[in-house]
Amino acid sequence: MTICLALTAEQLAKKNFLVKDLEAVETLGSTSVICVDKTGVLTQNQMTVAHMWFDNRIVEADAVEYQENATYDKSAPGWLALTRCATLCNRADFKQDPENLARPVLQRECNGDESEAALLKCVELSMGNVIKSRKTNRKVCEVPFNSTNKYQVSIHEMHTGNESEDDSWPYLLVMKGAPERILDRCSTIYINGIDVEMNDYWRAQFQRAYLDLGNLGERILGFSDLRLSRHDYPKGYLFDEEEVNFPVDNLRFLGLMSMIDPPRAAALEAVAKCRSAGIKVIMVTGDHPITARATARAVGIISTNAETVEEIAQRLDIPEDQVDPHEAKADQSE
Repeated sequence: MTICLALTAEQLAKKNFLVKDLEAVETLGSTSVICVDKTGVLTQNQMTVAHMWFDNRIVEADAVEYQENATYDKSAPGWLALTRCATLCNRADFKQDPENLARPVLQRECNGDESEAALLKCVELSMGNVIKSRKTNRKVCEVPFNSTNKYQVSIHEMHTGNESEDDSWPYLLVMKGAPERILDRCSTIYINGIDVEMNDYWRAQFQRAYLDLGNLGERILGFSDLRLSRHDYPKGYLFDEEEVNFPVDNLRFLGLMSMIDPPRAAALEAVAKCRSAGIKVIMVTGDHPITARATARAVGIISTNAETVEEIAQRLDIPEDQVDPHEAKADQSE
């Protein structure tokens, strides 16, 4: 037995696996379930903005350096508001060495989260002057993203170039995060330059866009903002992120931005080998179940013709608790 374990350890060493305890090889051989993170393990962790939803339509992001293929109006109020929120409610930044800044935008290295870096590059490509915009609209308060709230919010001094407007509305609150959480905090939606009451119709339009983008396997973020009036928040007001002495409800919904994170080339083969060895592979992610399901199919965790409980319930138009779990060939949990 010891010789067999030693030979196995030797084979693993050739594949850059260091075995410190021979008994671990035996344990590895009896593995029946493997839980793997999605981002950076099954996928490349190289986020790129693929689509946006604003003014009630889905548009494809233009990833070309000179933006020759843009299919949307970059001067549209809805796009300007969405990009402003993506610029300000964002902690990523380009590394400031001259060599890096001289590179094409998509090739620049960034400090910060991959998702926020993707937003940063998208806005820089489309609108430019991200650094200038942040300096002009200085951040005065921030509540970082956390897994409980599932949103990030920051407050900025507002400088639009309109002195009267800036005087009446000295601060702008911007929020981004899990789309359903952002939507729940909004009482209006910004459509074609007009604030419209958030009603069942607009919630249904949001849900349609959310499903369309999620079925593409894209990671989706929602964006909203709120102008803070001088009457309640005069210039010099001391915002407190601990006490949250500012509104985080009754916001204005701006739209969605979705990012694609391509699967690793070896992921499909690795999952197939595990499954052929009788090992169940479970993907762990905080993404929406629709997005997670699309990614799981792409890497072979869910077979092409397999259905989850949720999909069976949707096909039969019945509640999920009425579906026999044994009928599902794939499991999905939030």
